[in-house]
Amino acid sequence: MLASASPYRRQLLERLQIPFQSQAPSIDESAGKNEPPVSLVQRLALEKAQAVAGDHTDALIIGSDQVAVLGEKILGKPGTHEGAIEQLQRCQGQAVTFYTGLCLLDSANGDYQIDCVPFTVHFKTLSRRQIERYVEQEKPYDAAGSFKSEALGITLFERMQGEDPTALVGLPLIRLTSMLNAAGIEVP
Repeated sequence: MLASASPYRRQLLERLQIPFQSQAPSIDESAGKNEPPVSLVQRLALEKAQAVAGDHTDALIIGSDQVAVLGEKILGKPGTHEGAIEQLQRCQGQAVTFYTGLCLLDSANGDYQIDCVPFTVHFKTLSRRQIERYVEQEKPYDAAGSFKSEALGITLFERMQGEDPTALVGLPLIRLTSMLNAAGIEVP
């Protein structure tokens, strides 16, 4: 069971070729006062899994949450055209680290595995026109950091750094595969 309504996470999980269903969890995703990004995403990943566990009492439930961090500031989803342009202007020439919290919860006994997988992107220095052209074409209003790396957003980067590129999209499959294997689900 995937505790998410994200089409991006569903597409990633489909790569593992294991049957699953998805359900959107209903939780408050607000950060606690002075809550560090790693703690935040791990807490939210667990809460998302727990939120759907009541409806699925004998299932392995995958919860995931992600934040993008520029310096010390968490970047949210821009929501608007201007918000995306503003975010990308702040990111250019900078490194943005994405922290993806991942939880695999066994709803039958309450046991869970939890981790955080970081991934950093280093942005090119771009002109305002390049940023505007990107935002007009991609419309990344629902993406933290205002880009979609699995599409045209890849053109915004100078380089990428991390162990699992799927973490950047929101579901770190390398780590998830290890968790599933530890829970008795053999992948592949």
